[in-house]
Amino acid sequence: MPGSRKQRISWAFYDWANSAFATTVMAGFFPLFFAQYWAGGLAAGERTFWLGVASSVSSIVVMILAPLLGGLADRRGYKKRFLFATTLLGACSTAAMYGVAQGDWSTALLLFTLASIGFFAGTSFYDSLIVNVSSEADMDRTSALGYGLGYLGGGLLFALNVFMFQKPQSFGLENGAEAILLSFLMVGIWWVLFSLPLFRNVQEHPQPAAGDDWQQLKATFRQILTMKPVLYFLAAYWLYIDAVDTIIRMAVDYGVKLGFDPGALIKALLLVQFLGFPAAVAYGWLADRFGTKTMLYVAIGIYIGVTCWAYTLQTEAQFYWMAAAIATVQGGIQSLSRSYYAKLIPPDQAGQFFGFYNMLGKFAAVLGPIVVGQTALLVDNQRLPILTLLPFFVLGAWLLSKVQGPESRSVGR
Repeated sequence: MPGSRKQRISWAFYDWANSAFATTVMAGFFPLFFAQYWAGGLAAGERTFWLGVASSVSSIVVMILAPLLGGLADRRGYKKRFLFATTLLGACSTAAMYGVAQGDWSTALLLFTLASIGFFAGTSFYDSLIVNVSSEADMDRTSALGYGLGYLGGGLLFALNVFMFQKPQSFGLENGAEAILLSFLMVGIWWVLFSLPLFRNVQEHPQPAAGDDWQQLKATFRQILTMKPVLYFLAAYWLYIDAVDTIIRMAVDYGVKLGFDPGALIKALLLVQFLGFPAAVAYGWLADRFGTKTMLYVAIGIYIGVTCWAYTLQTEAQFYWMAAAIATVQGGIQSLSRSYYAKLIPPDQAGQFFGFYNMLGKFAAVLGPIVVGQTALLVDNQRLPILTLLPFFVLGAWLLSKVQGPESRSVGR
């Protein structure tokens, strides 16, 4: 049975809670602060190496554990328990960065790795709970509300943290470094505080099943191979979300290479956060009106246009406009991918199926950056490599066209 409106809103607020880590920590302060404060004594190449190790370790752990724990969560009703455990792991590890001394890069990196595991593993259990709170008819709007609240909540806290960094004396702080350390503590508290509505209000029910957990995992994998809509969608999702994640991760670096001011790039990041809220919510409504797959095609089409536009980018003002264009579709393509996949899978196996979904998501932005980076090494042109993402979007859209799945029942009303 789908949950009440209260349960849907409570579920969506977890996006508000954990997006603080994605914005303030992952995309915002940690890479810069790690390089300048904790690992300032290391060579630039060594710093990059260790950051890569941290990213790889967290990804590998999640890829191994997510499908297995997802199946266990389905059968024993442990989705909320596992989400609670991963939330505490992520939030406490993030908050603990507040006490890491300057130069102690190994401790900072360990805490960041643990926090990343908590964040990405928790997302799998959180995503799978959507089938407990939403019917198929309102799943697009529910998923979009989550992403919308994530953009808004993450953006609000990040904006405050940026202001603290720029004006530390206004907050009784000595300097920007103290402000960033305090920001990590604030993210940990924010994460726990705003996840409480989910743990209090969302209900789940175990789905008993016989057999060993590993055998169930193998059975689910074999089941996916026989479900053509799921298989085609996962292949399409891997391609287009790889390109989306590559743009997210490399946009600031691309702007720096074009000579844009770093302060302007941070402002563009904030612009994406705040425009992403209404845009993601609007995508949920538009999916009800025109169909989920149709709106995924629209989002992919806009990304193709943005990618071509990026090749001709000349000014910071154009970069802002491009950020605004991305903001209109970034939350939409993420939220509708989640809700469309939820409609394709058996609800009683959501944990395990979303384990595979998020495992595939961890592979995203692996091939894209490699292709972009390798192209940059081969050609003497800073702009040309961005065009290598176009085949990812085109092939993703083509594979999506092969998916025969349900659409929202309100289409055409």
